[in-house]
Amino acid sequence: MEAAEVVDARKQKIDVDQAWELVKGADSIAVAKGKKVQRFEAVSDEKEAVLKSVMGPSGNLRAPTYRVGNDYVIGFNLDLYQEWVK
Repeated sequence: MEAAEVVDARKQKIDVDQAWELVKGADSIAVAKGKKVQRFEAVSDEKEAVLKSVMGPSGNLRAPTYRVGNDYVIGFNLDLYQEWVK
């Protein structure tokens, strides 16, 4: 598997408006924060909740963020990753 695009989050910041442009049409988003995973299926209907979850404390899109097709996995959780790649 090869990444189509790689963005270094330390060099290219993605603010709340840019983040929404990326994820607003997603079919699903899974956001990991430690051991907790929050899932969104109706992304466009839950804008405020989605943005609250996907944005980090610095005001930038949380890293790592992966997009496969029209689905996103944001943040790190080993169990989520193992489930996701099945």
